[in-house]
Amino acid sequence: MGENKQVNTSDNSKTIAWLLESPTPSIRYLTLTRILGKPEEDAETQAARRLIASTNPVLHILEKQQPEGYWQNPRHYYSPKYRSSHWSMLLLSELGIDPQHPAMQKGAAFMRECMEKDIRLQGRKESFWGCLWGNVLRYQLYCQAQVESVEFILDYVTRDLQNLSRCQYNNGLPCAWGIARDLFGLALLPEEKRNSSIRQAIHAGLKFLLEDHDLLEADYPHVEKIHELWSKTSFPLFYHADTLFVLRIAKELNALESPQARRALGWLREQRNHNGTWSGGSPFQQRTWPLLAQGDSSQRWITLQALSVLS
Repeated sequence: MGENKQVNTSDNSKTIAWLLESPTPSIRYLTLTRILGKPEEDAETQAARRLIASTNPVLHILEKQQPEGYWQNPRHYYSPKYRSSHWSMLLLSELGIDPQHPAMQKGAAFMRECMEKDIRLQGRKESFWGCLWGNVLRYQLYCQAQVESVEFILDYVTRDLQNLSRCQYNNGLPCAWGIARDLFGLALLPEEKRNSSIRQAIHAGLKFLLEDHDLLEADYPHVEKIHELWSKTSFPLFYHADTLFVLRIAKELNALESPQARRALGWLREQRNHNGTWSGGSPFQQRTWPLLAQGDSSQRWITLQALSVLS
């Protein structure tokens, strides 16, 4: 990933000011770091991040975590959707909580143990779930897990990408959602720690999403119709992907210069409202933890994601 740099935000000053007025500390913190390029040691940045874990909505999620590090049920990290351990860890990482927070470290350790048990039970057979393992890798690396401790997850995700995330629920065809989630995880792996297999897998995944198929048309192999969420702007998405999410990944992997990505960036600009914001939805808000402080709206989350890609 490229370094955080100051960007020309004069044309977006009103939108940025509106984001910084958010009562949700996560949105203020991510606006400062992702859009304005403020460093972590900046006083305003530190103040915003401290508030993330100590106020709602994140405080409410942390209060539901058990002392052992899990949410809901120690035997079922995947269900219920989307409040069990796996989804809670993914959501918290998206909300920008300090990765060294004790709750995140406990949750990451619990999930590593769960995934190690899973891979032993499967006997390492060629049955991949890129949408699961890519997400697990994402929050493990977000929590700054040692690469050695997640080597088995890295290997699993790399092999899934090499297989183009062929999924039994897509009749054995390559799955764009799985590929996107695999890349989402690998994007947080520092470049100097990517071996040749990982680099080749990333290239294969980006080629599939941005060269072999049309990102806006979503003409990826599928059995049924294209999912309605693909062309909408939503936050959060869990194992799903959409155009904006793929653009987020492309930016993290320095792939926004591809023709398909540039065309999709034009589409994203066209979605902007006259007041400088983006509209969108939170399709799973009734099934997951609240992600907004009282009085806030999902429109701020969508605007934050869109402007982060375009800045």
